[in-house]
Amino acid sequence: MKILSPIVRAAFKDMLPLFLPALPFALLFGVMVVESGVPHLLGWSSSIIMFGGSAQMTLITLVGEGAAVSAAITTTLIVTARHILYSVTLAPRFQLQPRWFRWLGPYVLIDQVFALTQVRDLSDDTDFRHYYLAAGFTFWFMWAVFTGLGIILAPIIPASIGIEIAITLMFLGLLLMAIKRKSQVVTAVVSAAIALWFAHLDNQVGLIIAVLVSLVVATINEWRRA
Repeated sequence: MKILSPIVRAAFKDMLPLFLPALPFALLFGVMVVESGVPHLLGWSSSIIMFGGSAQMTLITLVGEGAAVSAAITTTLIVTARHILYSVTLAPRFQLQPRWFRWLGPYVLIDQVFALTQVRDLSDDTDFRHYYLAAGFTFWFMWAVFTGLGIILAPIIPASIGIEIAITLMFLGLLLMAIKRKSQVVTAVVSAAIALWFAHLDNQVGLIIAVLVSLVVATINEWRRA
């Protein structure tokens, strides 16, 4: 007998490959806790209390450097400001959910969960709720486990554990999941080509140009579809 519903199993299946690029971040965070001088248990508990990789790293780094509590909190809030946009986008879906979900759901609203809810067909409100929670708590569980493992293994984890390539893989995975139409493939290819062509420019200007060009291409494609 199958205990898990198909939508829950789909959430597990979708989230697992998205966690793999985040695994080095989890281990690195554990190393950062050890090096910062923050008590290990306190540092690890941020994975449960905050559950936000970039926010946790920012907070632990600033606290470890002796920054004022107000400065550390303010900077952490700025780093997580993008979640406001996520909340605005998902607000209509949350309004149709039970009250307990409206309280619990924001806890696991991270980049990966948001991205999956945008590329999956979750028109049914119950399916949305089950998928959202299954995906979110799958990532939450693995993040908690591997940040703890990073603290334990900090003395033997190399200084460089592939963080730069992990960033690329994480966002590439989100991009590939979002592509559903030929026009989106065209936009992605054009953006990548422009970024490579202008990669020699200083201060990542090439990336800015690529973003602007891709927005123009995407807009033209949408006009043609209308």
